[in-house]
Amino acid sequence: MPRKRVYRSKKKLGQAPGSVVYTGERSKPKLVLEAFDYTKQSCTEKELQNIEESFEFKQTASVTWINVNGLNYVSEIEKLGQHYELHPLVLEDIVNIAQRPKIDEYENYLFIVLKMLYYDKSQNIVSEQVSFVLGKNYVLSFQEAEGDVFDTVRDRIRYAKGRVRNMQSDYLLYTLIDAIVDHYFGVIEILGDKIEDFETEIFAGNVNEDASRNIQELKREILRVRRAIFPLREMLNRIDKNETALIQRKTLTYYRDIYDHLIQVSENIDIYREMIWSLMDMYMTSISNKMNEVMKVLTIMASIFIPLTFIAGVYGMNFQNMPELHYKYGYHTVWAVMVLIFVALLYYFKRKKWL
Repeated sequence: MPRKRVYRSKKKLGQAPGSVVYTGERSKPKLVLEAFDYTKQSCTEKELQNIEESFEFKQTASVTWINVNGLNYVSEIEKLGQHYELHPLVLEDIVNIAQRPKIDEYENYLFIVLKMLYYDKSQNIVSEQVSFVLGKNYVLSFQEAEGDVFDTVRDRIRYAKGRVRNMQSDYLLYTLIDAIVDHYFGVIEILGDKIEDFETEIFAGNVNEDASRNIQELKREILRVRRAIFPLREMLNRIDKNETALIQRKTLTYYRDIYDHLIQVSENIDIYREMIWSLMDMYMTSISNKMNEVMKVLTIMASIFIPLTFIAGVYGMNFQNMPELHYKYGYHTVWAVMVLIFVALLYYFKRKKWL
């Protein structure tokens, strides 16, 4: 049964550029907003009741992280965008979840789109778009659904672990991107285990009629991961080469470390991609070997019964002048010859290791 396809682009057809239209399928019953406002000495964590409560953090000298969960609340996102003077095309890209990972540079901020990958309870890979806006002293993040990989970053801000409280907003953006990239390693490990387990099953001959479908699912998973990760290398290269006042020179070293991690992940993806392609060849070879075994058995059985059938055919012609028909032990003799031929052929095939 073919899968039901969802064409998100239809929601954008006929819309003017800059139209803020949510193209996803997940609708949160409640908009979830959280804010972290911190300096080296203090930290304030607050769950916001409405979007207007986030406006007070823009003019502070401290570093602020505002996290928005629920892209279907388009009007609230537009309010936030107007207050932070975001371009209409930025707001459009935030709620259009089919965006390719990228970075756009504006006069007072940077806009970055990434894909957050994880496996759900059914071991199906999920790709969720996460958008960031980096300003002079703030970072805005937009997620489609609640639940993310930023809990370690939250703990580092709360308890002043590491450098995050001593650095500016550019370092905060680095920690958020690094958390997403580090989570790619977990996804790659699970995907690698699935490929290796399936490879072991094929080698052991424990394949069934669903094997081909499972291989196709693995191919789709690796392609989704590849589409999410490969564009990030180009994005980080642009961060490294572009001279923007929003990212300090000393922080660029940390972004280069993310690039190194992406190279490692990309190499693993290429390896697993080749393994998946070889899995189909292994599967077809296994099916062919099984078919050859069946054909070998049938050929041996036919080879055994061909001479027996010939003998039975000769003495089944019922001619009157056949001496053996009047011989007292003719019937038993023919049976003895047929059994002898049968045993001799079995011995011959066994000696040739065809059985």
